[in-house]
Amino acid sequence: MRVFLDANILFSASFPKSALREFLDGFGTVAELVTSQHAVEEARRNISAKRAANSAALKSFLLTVQSLAVESFKLAVKLADKDIPILCGAIASDSDYLLTGDRKDFGPLYGKKIQGVKIVSVEMLVYELTERKILFDD
Repeated sequence: MRVFLDANILFSASFPKSALREFLDGFGTVAELVTSQHAVEEARRNISAKRAANSAALKSFLLTVQSLAVESFKLAVKLADKDIPILCGAIASDSDYLLTGDRKDFGPLYGKKIQGVKIVSVEMLVYELTERKILFDD
């Protein structure tokens, strides 16, 4: 299973003791975590501007994530220009899921598959993987 991480997920994962970081650290043992260079750069910019002390934690986390160079292409849905490279990255990386906390732009697409990639929030992904007995299986 491949999960593409949006820039806002990378930003949140830069908090080393956060629940999201702990989840992703564990989840990375059963799934392949991928992102794009575009998402990494966006996360780095936001961390530099808002939480510079977390730069080292992001760098450490990125060692566990495959980062790909991806070109944008025509999509089957309409998105804001800034979000096109994110969805293109998820599709081009052959990911099963695009994990994003961007409810404003991706929220209307939550739970939908676009060109083979299901767009989900963290809560949706945890719920789905628990239902499929991939997580928390006794």
